[in-house]
Amino acid sequence: MEQFSQNPFQPGVRQAVFNPDQLISGPLQTVTDTGMIAKAGILKRGTILGKVTDSGEYALSKKGATDGSEIPCAILADDVDTTDSSVSGGVYLMGEFNQNRIIHDESWTAAELKDALRKFSVFLRDSVQA
Repeated sequence: MEQFSQNPFQPGVRQAVFNPDQLISGPLQTVTDTGMIAKAGILKRGTILGKVTDSGEYALSKKGATDGSEIPCAILADDVDTTDSSVSGGVYLMGEFNQNRIIHDESWTAAELKDALRKFSVFLRDSVQA
């Protein structure tokens, strides 16, 4: 039996199991876009990004930054390798996301990100709701 995790399903006659990563946590329609991801190494799906004002590239959002990326505004949709240079990658611009599955810089807390992302219609929620 094959297992797929966030990979496109390939049609064929075989049995497969899909194991979602539970990043998306609600029924709100997600809005995605393609953007340039700034050189920063390997970034994983679910990383909180801010947009650098001068270059327009998305970078890991750090609260103490002064280049525009201190304002979190997007979530990385897929793993990207920006070790050598900036690369094109998918970002979520709107949706409901599991706050326990996001990846963020240590300068942020989940509660701060929840408030900061709300104005961009990016909602962080706990996977267990009352």
